[in-house]
Amino acid sequence: MAGRFGVRHLAVVVATGGVLLVGAAQPAAAAEPARGADQVQTLGRPDVPYETWLKDVQVVADAAGAYVQERVPQAPTGYRPAVVLDIDNTSLETDYTPSYPTPAVAAVLKVARAAHDRGVKVFFVTARPDFIDAFTRYNLTKVGYPVDGLYGRSLFDLFQETSAFKTAKRQEIERNGYTIIANIGNNTTDLVGGHAERTFKLPDYGGVLS
Repeated sequence: MAGRFGVRHLAVVVATGGVLLVGAAQPAAAAEPARGADQVQTLGRPDVPYETWLKDVQVVADAAGAYVQERVPQAPTGYRPAVVLDIDNTSLETDYTPSYPTPAVAAVLKVARAAHDRGVKVFFVTARPDFIDAFTRYNLTKVGYPVDGLYGRSLFDLFQETSAFKTAKRQEIERNGYTIIANIGNNTTDLVGGHAERTFKLPDYGGVLS
């Protein structure tokens, strides 16, 4: 996720949240899921219940997985497809399970592994600082993610808008010869700026999750 971050158990924690957005490279506005009476405030956790979040994530992950499955068989010879994933509250349950190693978001892990099995490279672009890349990579691989590339923010990048940083890294991936067929994140800063065939927005519930 983009924006705020802090360190917990050697892992940078960035809050999450969201809504499904499936479309062209730049996401459009989407309606937030309605809040129900079961959404209660729990100390140290988001006010959206874990089970509700998982269900909303599953909807987006199913759409992303179906798209990747349909898209990859159409690839011409020499085509180098890739997917780009945000980390906090997209790939890992950072807000809901702030431990280290942080558990994977199971629905997104399934998409990443299925894509990788089809020859799609899996890249992670995160607002976490790059000096903890080793801990981040260990966490991702420990919970089952294939990691073909990891892009964290350098000291210089910390003074740059998160969306601009993430767009620049997708451009870098493209310059290395890859076509980004899907970009998955839970904040608009993960998705705006183009350089992906499709974007898939996980829920952030209007910023309740960072």
